[in-house]
Amino acid sequence: MLRFLLLYLSVYPLVHYYVFCKIKAAFSPGRKTCTGIVLFMGTMIAAPIMVRLSEKVGIETGARFWAYASFSWMGLLFLFITLAAIVDVIGFVLWTAAKSTKRTIPMPKITPRQLFAVQAIIVATVYGYGLFEAADIRIEHIEIASPKIAASSGRVRIAQISDVHLGLIIRESRLKQIIAKIEEKQPDIVVSTGDLVDGQLNHLTTEARLLAALHPPLGKFAVTGNHEFYAGLQDALTFTKKAGFTILRQEGVTIGPITVVGVDDPAGRTFGKEPATSEHDLLAAQSRRNFTLLLKHRPDINPDSLTLFDLQLSGHTHKGQVFPFNLITWFFYPEKAGQLTTLKSGFLYLSRGTGTWGPPIRVLSPPEVAIIDLVHGQ
Repeated sequence: MLRFLLLYLSVYPLVHYYVFCKIKAAFSPGRKTCTGIVLFMGTMIAAPIMVRLSEKVGIETGARFWAYASFSWMGLLFLFITLAAIVDVIGFVLWTAAKSTKRTIPMPKITPRQLFAVQAIIVATVYGYGLFEAADIRIEHIEIASPKIAASSGRVRIAQISDVHLGLIIRESRLKQIIAKIEEKQPDIVVSTGDLVDGQLNHLTTEARLLAALHPPLGKFAVTGNHEFYAGLQDALTFTKKAGFTILRQEGVTIGPITVVGVDDPAGRTFGKEPATSEHDLLAAQSRRNFTLLLKHRPDINPDSLTLFDLQLSGHTHKGQVFPFNLITWFFYPEKAGQLTTLKSGFLYLSRGTGTWGPPIRVLSPPEVAIIDLVHGQ
């Protein structure tokens, strides 16, 4: 967390400085106005830290206010710098081309103020769409045929949620939407592939009760994500148990023709939580006669495990959540989110996530509940 805080305080102020320079170039504000802008930006830089401090001392109303204010601003800010940076790069390329060719390249006549206004309108429009997309939870339907699923048992349906981030912003109303999507599809098993929670958890009793009322016939299973450790592992585990999930931490359970195996997120090592059993040894100990379902928060593919599971369900990336950050997540996790990936032996399905983290928007990365039907076949 200290490393994250240092990175945050190194990068986020620079982002604000870039936008401040754009405002000065567009409007040439006076000293008092500049002071007001600096104070506002300083408050927004400090606000996410204030959110966590407010949570810790139990001031939920204050924490929710600062969460909505700071993360909404963060979303607007990153949309603006993305657009402004693209315009700056295009301008630099045209200027370089003009210098190298010694020719005048025709440029549209637009003042910095007009350019800023156009960019602000585009950002506000995209942000409004992002709010709509974040609320539009989609169903992704996948069917996998396997000889390990007996023809007599028929279809086994799994519902996957991931990266819900229940906390100050994702609350009861959004959770009801998610549960309604799950109940509509009547799954046999419900799984959560990490980051079910976010932040302090003492205000989520209603959410735990809503999830506990979900009773798929073959059970509910969950694994830890990095945010379970950030929120406080013991509190996160207590909440997840109250929500009716069986938490799989380096262990597997067999339900009829399916063995469900869950592993801890690597973030646990940062907190001194070394797994008792390696992923390979854990999978190797399971019966290969059953269909092996591996729940793993991050879409890391362990080469040693490739022949030991039939389907890995993961999350973590949010598909970037807001374009073009999907390019960054793709760099670290090249697997395609929202699509079934065929592996050497078995499959990987990487969820785009069901909630949001930070800014309450999604752009070109709609939230989802994945429905995976396991049927008999080759």
